[in-house]
Amino acid sequence: MEYDLNMVDDVVSTRARLLAAAERLFLDKGYEQVSVRAINAEAGLNPGAVHYRFGSREGLIAALLEQELSPLWADRLDVLSRRSRGEGEPFEVGDLVTALVEPFEELSRSEKGRMLCHLLARSALRSGRLINVSTWFGAAPFEVMLGRALPHLPVRQVADRWRLAFTLLLEVYGRAVTPAPAAAAPLPETATVVAFITAGLTAPPHP
Repeated sequence: MEYDLNMVDDVVSTRARLLAAAERLFLDKGYEQVSVRAINAEAGLNPGAVHYRFGSREGLIAALLEQELSPLWADRLDVLSRRSRGEGEPFEVGDLVTALVEPFEELSRSEKGRMLCHLLARSALRSGRLINVSTWFGAAPFEVMLGRALPHLPVRQVADRWRLAFTLLLEVYGRAVTPAPAAAAPLPETATVVAFITAGLTAPPHP
């Protein structure tokens, strides 16, 4: 049993070292300039460590994003999911949008946060979902909540509207990393983003 516990500790330690190394390199050099070889070297591990622990560079990035971003969204989205099922306070589309936008705005205030937003945008815009991560990184639970709030909309329109809304959020907050917010065009006010996306999601159905 002692041997097994040591094995578990080693796996956890190796994953943590790789994730910490990737974060340092992404902050220092930018997403596009960091290779799997560089991450392994930065962590002081053998050249196959990333693929052995995460399956691929994309798997490591997904794990990093879940580790850093899930705590920002999970609790508030769990509450909203229950409300959309009729538990607790009434559910409004604007509540869902606010619960998504506010963490993005918080992240945009720091260099690390902007880096994570950029990673999320680069990863999620390719396929619409991150691999091997929790439920909240996919579209399905959001489409379900939106459909419950807007039962007059066909399922296809709900899915299309959600995809457009989330793509817009990733484009706004996932822009290329810059040294400081002042170095890039200023982000729109949070209230403006929430109002704009809510209006799009709740617009009357098209013929």
